[in-house]
Amino acid sequence: MMMFSISLGLYELAFFHLLTHALFKALLFLCAGILIHGVGNTQDIRSFGGLSLNFPLVTVCMNLANLSLCGVPFLAGFYSKDLIVELACQYSWGVFILCMMFICLSLTVLYSVRLTYLSFVGVYSGGPSISVCESDHSLIGPVAILSFVSLISGPILSWLSFPAPVLIFLPVFLKWAALLFVSVSLLAMLSLQRLVY
Repeated sequence: MMMFSISLGLYELAFFHLLTHALFKALLFLCAGILIHGVGNTQDIRSFGGLSLNFPLVTVCMNLANLSLCGVPFLAGFYSKDLIVELACQYSWGVFILCMMFICLSLTVLYSVRLTYLSFVGVYSGGPSISVCESDHSLIGPVAILSFVSLISGPILSWLSFPAPVLIFLPVFLKWAALLFVSVSLLAMLSLQRLVY
């Protein structure tokens, strides 16, 4: 999305997305590191599953980061991603460019939901997990701080970066296009997971 907004000449918006993206992506990587450490240093996601029982706080924080990455409303990623998508739709860049943007959004949702599904849903198939990771304040402290910052950084950075409100007028089908592509990718991922497992 950053490179896409730079290609459209929206440099300030690309920097705004870089800032919000850095916060929730750091949270995502910290949570992934805690999970990897907790399941015996394995990085094979196929051996994950059902980790929400042993890591409830990390589960909440990682899902928060994933939802922010998907651009769920009122999380940090929404404020930058939605603005990029709507400004791209407002200008006449062509149907091909818009379709590629919506497909990229759909793929982001697809791999984010896949990560959540494989990590927290289903039966755990690895070795013994160490739930003591959640009692270690040196691990959980930064995750809790980044979770809070990921919740509030979107509107705060938006108000600081763009003091005047941006008014965007789009046809109804373009307003609903992102939701449609995201919903289709979500259904496709869930049906593919049922076929594989």
